Amino acid sequence: MSNFNIDSTKNRTYDAIVIGSGISGGWAAKELTGKGLRTLVLERGRDVRHVVDYPTTMLQPWEFEHRGQLPYEVKQENPIVSKCYAFYEGTTQFFAKDKEHPYVQEKPFDWIRGYQVGGKSLLWARQTQRWSNFDFEGPARDGFAVDWPIRYNDLAPWYSYVEKFAGITGNKDGLDTLPDGEFLPPHDLNCVEKYFKEQVSKNYKDRHIIIGRAAHITKAQPIHLQQGRAQCQHRTICERGCPFGGYFSSNASTIPWAMKTGKMTLRPDSVVHSIIYDEKKGKATGVRVIDANTKEMIEFYAKIIFVNAAALNTNLILLNSTSNRFQNGLGNDSGVLGKYVAFHNYRARVSGEYDGLLDSTTDGRRPNSGYIPRFRNVYKQETDFLRGYAAGFDGRRIEYNSSEGIGEDLKANLGKVTRGAWSVGSHMMGETIPKESNYVALDKALKDPYGIPQLRIAVGYDDNDEKMVKDYLQQMTDMFEKAGFKNIKTYDSKQAAGLDIHEMGGVRMGKDPKTSMLNKWNQMHACKNVFVTDGASMTSTSTQNPSLTYMAMTARAADYAVKQMRMGNL
Repeated sequence: MSNFNIDSTKNRTYDAIVIGSGISGGWAAKELTGKGLRTLVLERGRDVRHVVDYPTTMLQPWEFEHRGQLPYEVKQENPIVSKCYAFYEGTTQFFAKDKEHPYVQEKPFDWIRGYQVGGKSLLWARQTQRWSNFDFEGPARDGFAVDWPIRYNDLAPWYSYVEKFAGITGNKDGLDTLPDGEFLPPHDLNCVEKYFKEQVSKNYKDRHIIIGRAAHITKAQPIHLQQGRAQCQHRTICERGCPFGGYFSSNASTIPWAMKTGKMTLRPDSVVHSIIYDEKKGKATGVRVIDANTKEMIEFYAKIIFVNAAALNTNLILLNSTSNRFQNGLGNDSGVLGKYVAFHNYRARVSGEYDGLLDSTTDGRRPNSGYIPRFRNVYKQETDFLRGYAAGFDGRRIEYNSSEGIGEDLKANLGKVTRGAWSVGSHMMGETIPKESNYVALDKALKDPYGIPQLRIAVGYDDNDEKMVKDYLQQMTDMFEKAGFKNIKTYDSKQAAGLDIHEMGGVRMGKDPKTSMLNKWNQMHACKNVFVTDGASMTSTSTQNPSLTYMAMTARAADYAVKQMRMGNL
């Protein structure tokens, strides 16, 4: 029997284990297998194969039973996830349902999750901006959180590396607040967006309107064709899954690329319970998994482990990974595990109308909008709040038609489109400050369906966020007024934290092991063969969308981990 046990252990032993198959987990899988490591990728959700498992991607509106709308019963059963803009009849299969995955809200927090192979990379908004030194230096300037152990130059070549593979559309704008990248041809601003750009440039020296940068293939390069991906078709139903691979997802790109190496084993329906720590060896030796179907606990072993379960689940796994050495969570000598969680503030919007350029309209669809990089507190502290915000901007013609009449008259009226003024709108994306009081922890009594402690989330807004919302509404209103926009309205949704879907922190990087969990290579200070490269690793949030930075950090950390392993240091 001992030989059977040895064989069983051997069959469950790999060079590397990656926990999670979303944006960062997919990149970890690609990089580790590409460097020759036998890699096990663990995904808690079901398998989703590119093209094959996108059941609604080719359906027309009239082919949906409820014409795309959510039935009342679904909304009632999912009061949290149904708040998400992308949750509708065509996408419910890619979202974790509220009742099936409970958690505890110490403060209101809308936790949006995608539990399947590919994770939320099937659902993300695909906006991809590099961070600048202004972002990495933020904590050092104002003293909140801890100083990042890296700067822009550390990530710049890795940004380029992942951009070329993923396919990023954008324009080289020459802004020091938003570094340029390796871009495919950009989309274009429409005429009213260009008009606003001109007006902003005329009235402000430090504010810019640019076309958004997005993970869409506008002109396929050889590397994209090798992945089996094609040009974006501008259907703008991306969250259903793209059969063309026109936008970047783990399913269309990194996972199949890793699979082609013959070095990857993908195991869906594998809920990670904890990481195994060997007291004698002084390192992690594997991962405990609960099979989602049989509820059996299984152990897998590896020399290095990448934790990419998405920010809050990564915190949960590490908090649940206890031992005599780490009684408060794996690697938690500093006591900061689960703390200093932050997010993006999407609460505020401004709308208006413009009655010029009525000889023009828009045609077709575009997967992004205009973008306004951060302009507050960049070169100096100039407001009563810390950090700043970026914003989106878009314009489109207001259209009307009549529903009067019966039969042929009604049909004719519905087919006649009357265009009115231009509708213009903007939304903010504010940087929140990581604070010790914003934390996640394990509940001492409540368990999830797999017997794992439920996560308690105590993350919310503060006075700094309120001041930032007020400033955004005032500044954007001023910008709209100077551009001649009319009927300007401001709106604060007061939505709970979490609906931005950009939660970060809890396993932050830093220079000092006494105040951080990870070093400059996303490597645990206290457990050297464990790496965290998803949102949990972020020291601060900046104002940019974070996914591109996760990709770059993951590729960089994987390169370092493999070199260290081959040198015998792990």
